[in-house]
Amino acid sequence: MTSPEPPVPDATPGDAPVGSGEPVVRLVDVRDVPLDVAEVVEVCDDEHAGGLTLFVGRVRDHDHGRGVDGLDYTGHPTALARLREVCEAVAARHPAVRALAAVHRVGTLGIGDVAVVVGAAAPHRDVAFEASRDLIDSLKQQVPIWKHQRFSDGGEEWVGTP
Repeated sequence: MTSPEPPVPDATPGDAPVGSGEPVVRLVDVRDVPLDVAEVVEVCDDEHAGGLTLFVGRVRDHDHGRGVDGLDYTGHPTALARLREVCEAVAARHPAVRALAAVHRVGTLGIGDVAVVVGAAAPHRDVAFEASRDLIDSLKQQVPIWKHQRFSDGGEEWVGTP
């Protein structure tokens, strides 16, 4: 007589249902129109995900003690392709993630405008938080989109240029 097989443990961070068929990277774009946070939530929605995290980057009214009136984002022609590569790399580093999305705005933005939205969905919240943080940090480091800030005192500054 054989002994019974041990019970299968609950899914752990890193486990993902097999065979869903949906791509992990579900939305990648660089746009010159206002961004919709609800769109990222919708594309990251997944019945196998217990956690869905978002990061929403907005234009703030100050930077390093100086008042900001607005800014412009300029994307290199390779920005969209590079953003896709970043998303794919994040998906590879976080294999339990069910869905990823990243959308960045370019053009002139005012105070309070949404500049970037990233989302990650995973079976467990810790994986979703880690992937979302990895995605926004990697995006800021590797995607050639540059910020030109206009300060209240009449000054200006380029941020993130090579």
